[in-house]
Amino acid sequence: MASAPTDDVLDQFLADRGHSTEPERWDRSYNKKQCPDCGGIHDDAAVECSVCGWRPEA
Repeated sequence: MASAPTDDVLDQFLADRGHSTEPERWDRSYNKKQCPDCGGIHDDAAVECSVCGWRPEA
């Protein structure tokens, strides 16, 4: 019986093929948060993009 690949193995496989394996976070634009999907600008208190609904991964 074969075992399931670990997250490290899967992350390395994806990274070797040009995929990002880091969790997506807010970009920064001056003193504001910027959505990495649509570029919407938000205050530091934002937890979700009010333009496209994107949320950072936990």
